[in-house]
Amino acid sequence: MALRALPWALLLLGPLLPGQGLQANPMLTSEPPQGQPAPPPRAEIGGFTPAPPASAQEIHPLNKQPANGSGEGHAKPRKAFPVLDIDYDHIRIPFEISLWILLACLMKLGFHVIPSVSNIVPESCLLIVVGLLVGGLIKGVGEKPPILKSDIFFLFLLPPIILDAGYFLPLRQFTENLGTILIFAVVGTVWNAFFLGGLMYAVCQLGGPGLNHIGLLANLLFGSIISAVDPVAVLAVFEEIHINELLHILVFGESLLNDAVTVVLYHLFEEFANFEQVTIIDIILGFLSFFVVSLGGVFVGVIYGVIAAFTSRFTSHIRVIEPLFVFLYSYMAYLSAELFHLSGIMALIASGVVMRPYVEANISHKSHTTIKYFLKMWSSVSETLIFIFLGVSTVAGHHYWNWTFVISTLLFCLIARVLGVLVLTWFINKFRIVKLTPKDQFIIAYGGLRGAIAFSLCYLLDYKHFGMRDMFLTAIITVIFFTVFVQGMTIRPLVDLLAVKKKQETKRSINEEIHTQFLDHLLTGIEDICGHYGHHHWKDKLNRFNKKYVKKCLIAGERSKEPQLIAFYHKMEMKQAIELVESGGIGKIPSAVSTVSIQNINPKTLPVERILPALSKDKEEEIRKILRNNLQKTRQRLRSYNRHTLVADPYEEAWNQMLLRRQKARQLEQKMNNYLTVPAHKLDSPTMSRARIGSDPLAYEPKADSENLPIITIDPASPQSPESVDLMNEEPKGCGGLPPSPEEDEEGLVMRVKEPSSPGTDDVFTPGTGDSPSNQRMLRCLSDPGPRPEPEEGEPFIPKAQ
Repeated sequence: MALRALPWALLLLGPLLPGQGLQANPMLTSEPPQGQPAPPPRAEIGGFTPAPPASAQEIHPLNKQPANGSGEGHAKPRKAFPVLDIDYDHIRIPFEISLWILLACLMKLGFHVIPSVSNIVPESCLLIVVGLLVGGLIKGVGEKPPILKSDIFFLFLLPPIILDAGYFLPLRQFTENLGTILIFAVVGTVWNAFFLGGLMYAVCQLGGPGLNHIGLLANLLFGSIISAVDPVAVLAVFEEIHINELLHILVFGESLLNDAVTVVLYHLFEEFANFEQVTIIDIILGFLSFFVVSLGGVFVGVIYGVIAAFTSRFTSHIRVIEPLFVFLYSYMAYLSAELFHLSGIMALIASGVVMRPYVEANISHKSHTTIKYFLKMWSSVSETLIFIFLGVSTVAGHHYWNWTFVISTLLFCLIARVLGVLVLTWFINKFRIVKLTPKDQFIIAYGGLRGAIAFSLCYLLDYKHFGMRDMFLTAIITVIFFTVFVQGMTIRPLVDLLAVKKKQETKRSINEEIHTQFLDHLLTGIEDICGHYGHHHWKDKLNRFNKKYVKKCLIAGERSKEPQLIAFYHKMEMKQAIELVESGGIGKIPSAVSTVSIQNINPKTLPVERILPALSKDKEEEIRKILRNNLQKTRQRLRSYNRHTLVADPYEEAWNQMLLRRQKARQLEQKMNNYLTVPAHKLDSPTMSRARIGSDPLAYEPKADSENLPIITIDPASPQSPESVDLMNEEPKGCGGLPPSPEEDEEGLVMRVKEPSSPGTDDVFTPGTGDSPSNQRMLRCLSDPGPRPEPEEGEPFIPKAQ
């Protein structure tokens, strides 16, 4: 039955097979001859329909071809060897792809073998030169060189580079500078596109008959293509000069995030060019499409990243396929975003950033090593092929050279980049704590390189609607060559000349991690106290949500409850063990450690938890209620702190006036002291006073005729300091017309400690209890004891009373 159904299967597959393959038998498709009835249909047997009966020609023995193929009219040339043959068309495509990849690897190897060349000329420049030579050689032998098609570039060559950049993105530096990166990527790209498109439209209107037919929308489309910074070119140049982390993440982050703006502007102006009239609704919808494209790409990437992390939770028994899930889910995120014309680059970055922390906690160390080196290898080969094919496409493509258009494009690209960076940096520095210096601004402006993305986008334009595509391609290739060759070759000596800070290759230590986490918690607490919801506040909220919910769902085993510091310690321990093994010190560690993945060893016994004092539920709820109420009142009472909008303190002016009055009073007192003939005697320390009294107590006895003067009785053993005595509160005997009592004669003058003034009062101009005229005269007498003769050498240290 199967043999009878074979002709019908070949009949159905005949239209799907290629032309040189099998063909359907015309006898099988012919209708029965006239006069002969069609065979009746047979009944189905057991659910299967039997095959139709074979025709007479098919079963006649004379119609069968001989086995050796020597039948009449079907003779084939005899081979010298029956098996061997040359069939290049059969293996042409994979063979040529392998040759191109082999050429790229050999060129990359040769550049690093000769350090004198690679230290002067960037690798991207040398690869473009190789592409020009290979393209010229292919064209010289009469063949047509291959052209870098846009589909091959966007679907096969670009995703590995973006995935490598997104998966190993320095997340902390990226998030800390996200505001600056977004301003450069969004506002800067829009500024470059409209500035360049508007000026090029003016050039086309004034440039002569060859440029008058290019309209405004076509120039704006050209400006949107050429304005975006290329991530491939930036990676190729900046990784060789080893620029510092801040500048690298600013320029590279801009090149990654401006993809959404480029995609929106490109498709927007491409659609507007076909409209008869552009309305305000079209412009508003185009503006909203930016958020749809960018946020839609991020959403797609996050979904695929979560799915990849969840899948890696169940791969503990099949470690071989772990790296494959990372590559497949990332590539599916890119293709799904491109399916709806969303930002595929944003989707790749989001999927890599989301999946990495959870995937690395689930997979083995060997899988992690495989992912790392395969991504590096894949992205390096793609980058090499892109630059080689740029050179080959330059030779193979059709070009239309217009001096006015090309030179104007190059000049306006440089002017727009410099002006955009200067204006945006002036605005950004108003809000940044670490300011961007003029050197940093120069490197950011000088590092705006263009690359294959602009070439591929221009190659996608349709000749029917954009007849000036060849001139656009020529101008774009000129800008790419100028930025890669001139700016790429001179940026290294300029960095050395300006003494720009370079990247420091240091290994992260446990001490650094501890202090980093401590500062994060400290800044989060300061923001919480000030009532300011800043970067660290939201980062702490996200970390708490991640630890409480997300990790439990996406990380398998006890690793979900592991603290971040312990996880970092395990990671460093594993890294040091691998370095020890690679350096030849394998004999110093046990063999069991070297053969088993330490990262995936689960402890057999759970660690003993620390015993905490048990609290009753009522007590715990009471504590929580107190903290909740107090913290809520504190948060409601405090204002949000912002160093740019500080509110003036209403009591600040009163305090300033009080301080001014005190300062004037001190100045007046100094002026009064200048009129004294002899400066006032300085008060001695308590120890010195006791020494004086102990050496000669009679020197402090009152005189016989000093009845109206106050008598001060000092206890030598008293530890009270003279500085703590308020002389304004001393009342002499007999003051006020009252005779001294016998008790006052025995006690002498009472010394009271001055009470502190209440807050908010001025103790200089506020009258007190001892501010009577007699007290003021007493204070004046004590401050000016009058002239005193200098002691001679023979006199005692403390003079005796007369």
